[in-house]
Amino acid sequence: MPITVQTIMSTPVFTIAMDDSIETIQRVFENNKFHHVIVNGDDGECVGVISDRDLLKNLSPFIGKFSERTADTACLKRRAHQIMTRSLVSVRPQTLLRAAARVMLDHRISCMPVVDADKKCVGIITLRDVVRWSIAEMENGAASDAQFPKAA
Repeated sequence: MPITVQTIMSTPVFTIAMDDSIETIQRVFENNKFHHVIVNGDDGECVGVISDRDLLKNLSPFIGKFSERTADTACLKRRAHQIMTRSLVSVRPQTLLRAAARVMLDHRISCMPVVDADKKCVGIITLRDVVRWSIAEMENGAASDAQFPKAA
């Protein structure tokens, strides 16, 4: 029986608004164990994603240090819509896991929001979710080495 994204997606998903500050986003990542947040538009639709790497690229390394300057702390006032990935690739809950994983590899992305017909986020699928599922399948003996061709 084919496995769908809904089977392994992570829920609930932490979402933020487009106007949330980088300072707020930084606290979200510091207080949680996930690596991506979904950005919602005014109607609650999924419009972007921010990874912990995106955040790090936009933070000054001098924040909280003795050499911190006003310009360093000014970056904390930037907004989610200024740093989010807008070219969003998303999937539906019924999407086959194999297809979703292929999209992630082809687009070189580490996560995809799982959205309903109204583009509202109902979950998130990450490479970590795919690997976790794959390992569980291999440990259960459901996957054989023959199913996974070796890279050239």
